[in-house]
Amino acid sequence: MSIYPNGKKKRFAGNCISLFLSLVETSSLPPGWEINAIFKLFIYDQLRDKYFTLQDDKVRRFHAMKMEWGVANFINLDKFTDPSNGFLVDDACVFGAEVLVLKSTRKGDCLSMLEQPITSNYVWRVKSFSTLTSDRYDSDPFIAGDYKWRIRLFPRGNGEGKGNSISAFLFLDESTLPPETKVFAKFTLGLIDQINGEHFDTYHDYLFGRSDNNWGSQKFCPLVKLNDVKRGLLVDNGCNVEARVTVLGTVNTV
Repeated sequence: MSIYPNGKKKRFAGNCISLFLSLVETSSLPPGWEINAIFKLFIYDQLRDKYFTLQDDKVRRFHAMKMEWGVANFINLDKFTDPSNGFLVDDACVFGAEVLVLKSTRKGDCLSMLEQPITSNYVWRVKSFSTLTSDRYDSDPFIAGDYKWRIRLFPRGNGEGKGNSISAFLFLDESTLPPETKVFAKFTLGLIDQINGEHFDTYHDYLFGRSDNNWGSQKFCPLVKLNDVKRGLLVDNGCNVEARVTVLGTVNTV
C-alpha cells in the first residue's frame, strides 16, 4: 500500500491524501502475468471504532505496465486532521486494505459482473440471548441475488473469539448454486443499536463457492461491547443481527 500524504496528482496536491494499492515482488510470476483483483481501502476512526471505507467494485487488472491502483483524493486533509473525526490521534493513524484476488484455474474462470446489483437486507431478532446454550445458531434463510443465505451466530464465540466475542458468518446455501459457479458478493454483518441509532457494522467481500460457502468474523463483536447497556446492542435480552448482501457477479468455470 502506498500513501501520498500531500496527494499524488497535481490537482489534489496539498488538499488530499492519496492511497494506492501497489503490487510488489513480481519476479516469481510467469512471463505475461496479470492479476485481477477487487479491493477496498480504508482508514480507521480511532474514536468510534469504525472504518471510513472507499470501495471500487470494478475488477482491476494489475500487470507489468500497471502495477498500482487507488484513489488520488482518498480523504481531504481538513477532514483527516480534524480531531473530532478520530482519524489522527496522538499523531498516529491507521490505513488498511482488503483485497480479493480472482484466481484462475486450469480450466479458466469467466467473471460476469452485474450491471445493476441489488442489495437485500435481512434482520434476525435473537431473543433470550443470555439463555442461549448451543454453540451456534442459524437464522431462517433469506434471498439475495437469487440465492439463499443464512446468518450463523456463535453467541459465546468461535475460534479466536471464543469466550470474548460473538462470532458471526454469512452462509450461502450451496443447493441454490449452479454447478461450476461461484458468487462474488459484498456484505455487511451488523448489530442494530436499539437506543442511539449508532449501529455496529463489519464490512466484507468474498467469493462464495460450494467448498467455501461462508465468510465472516470470529471476533465479530466483543461481549463487553454487546453487554454495555449504553450502546443499545442488547435490549430486553435480545439483539438484532442485520445482513446487507449485494451480489456483484458470478465466476463460472469454462
